Amino acid sequence: MTPKAVILLSGGIDSSTTLAIAREQGFSLYALSIDYGQRHKIELESAKKIARAMSVERHLVLKQDLTAIGGSSLTSNRPVPKNRTGDEIGRGIPSTYVPARNSILLSLALAWAEVLGSSDIFIGVNSLDYSGYPDCRPEFIRAFESMARLATAAGAAGGRLTVHAPLIRMTKAEIIRKGFDLGVDFSMTLSCYDPDEKGRPCGSCDSCLLRKKGFREAGIEDPVPSPPGGLFP
Repeated sequence: MTPKAVILLSGGIDSSTTLAIAREQGFSLYALSIDYGQRHKIELESAKKIARAMSVERHLVLKQDLTAIGGSSLTSNRPVPKNRTGDEIGRGIPSTYVPARNSILLSLALAWAEVLGSSDIFIGVNSLDYSGYPDCRPEFIRAFESMARLATAAGAAGGRLTVHAPLIRMTKAEIIRKGFDLGVDFSMTLSCYDPDEKGRPCGSCDSCLLRKKGFREAGIEDPVPSPPGGLFP
């Protein structure tokens, strides 16, 4: 029987490449996207396109509104940082950090995995080219995996639960090359934190800048047009 995996799918480069990696590893794909009130909610449309293109068994979109909690420029009207340098992006925790987001997303993925009888969850976190989020670190992934084994009926019965983070130690360029090799259609992806009403990227938020840097270093042309913005060396 083909093993099932729950893959957190946001609609960006990292989660799309992670979905392709799970497919390459022979899993039956169950994609999970979360509408948490993010200002770039249009990313969910990208997730739907990617899920269809990769022929997932099911794509579940859950609503978990985090705007009432706030605390992030992605779930409020606070401005999104723009045109930061590489040093600035790599230092400190920016306002785009959503409190406990990956803990919440992984918990929802864990709940669905239990219902599906799945022992495998995939998440596209990265600890190299990222904006300083504490819940993208390897220590967090391992800690959540340990907690999950204690907190579930399957774990209490001696079942195995693995949280796969295949991109955790890859640069953005390496992720893009991997996705390209696996046939990911990056024209469907959205990385911007602050797109316009038509879903066009701003070109200068941290996520846009990291995307530009990644494609440039990968030597691959980004199929998604982006306006000029600061690009650190």
